Amino acid sequence: MAVYTHLTADEIGDFLDDYGVGALRSAKGIAEGVSNSNWLVETEQDGAARRFILTVFETRTEAADLPFFLALLDHLSAAGQPVPRTIHTREGALMRKVRAKPAALIEFLPGISIDEPDEKQAHAVGVALAQLHHAAADFGQARSSSLPLGRCIAMLRDHADRFDAIDPRLAQIIPDCGEALHDRWPAGLPKGTIHADLFPDNVLFVNDMVTGLIDFYFACTGELAFDLAVLHAAWSFGLADNAFRPAIGTALLRGYESRRALSPQERATLPVLAQGACLRFVATRVEDWFATPAEGLVRRKDPMQFADRLAFYAQAGDAPFIL
Repeated sequence: MAVYTHLTADEIGDFLDDYGVGALRSAKGIAEGVSNSNWLVETEQDGAARRFILTVFETRTEAADLPFFLALLDHLSAAGQPVPRTIHTREGALMRKVRAKPAALIEFLPGISIDEPDEKQAHAVGVALAQLHHAAADFGQARSSSLPLGRCIAMLRDHADRFDAIDPRLAQIIPDCGEALHDRWPAGLPKGTIHADLFPDNVLFVNDMVTGLIDFYFACTGELAFDLAVLHAAWSFGLADNAFRPAIGTALLRGYESRRALSPQERATLPVLAQGACLRFVATRVEDWFATPAEGLVRRKDPMQFADRLAFYAQAGDAPFIL
């Protein structure tokens, strides 16, 4: 979530007119994240305030993929998952264009994201991810990942000669830009529709209850255990010191397996999958490091956070995944 395309109040009001959700009262740009432009929008209809998220999809999100993402939100919401539904236009469309870019209006969900989740919250999000996997099992669409391992390696190679501008340690951690993971990548794991980006800022809580799973714009068809590895890599490390928090990692795994048991092969491959998850976030952050426009209302994220996590998983082996 960020703001690259700056819309005026009149433009946002004109956009909302197609949706029949009331008159615009306020719109605030959301600075977190790096992929799309987002606003928290408040309207008034029949004397009541309503809140939505307006998203303008930028270059990393392919317009052809949007029907998949938006239909997935509707499918999961209808299945009772804590997922925001897509607001349809008066004519029933899932999206429309603004400034020649596709844009959508999404339901606003209550709750806050937690920077430093505790064990109860970690257990709850593990449960939520497993339930999401079950609910998506009968989703009738498929999508290939936009960030498979090969592309991530290629992205890193494109910038390898500039790694020192970020941190000299980066080339030491991934001297081959991740190529060695190719030979170790597992085959034959159970697949389904996955979120693929379930960071703490994409989960909303009220107390210890998950009230929202958001930002599905990397969702794809992939290994279910990879989705769990992404979750583990994103949640199991301290915010200040980036140190592994074993109690959080264990709570995540136990929460997930309370609803969906991992196969022996899935559990055995989690160390490699976690390294692949970290490599993906290193690759996108390296690319964004050099591409983020100065005028964007966005925080540039440090690739070394996940480079160090990749190094941890490579050294620790299966220890972080033993319950």
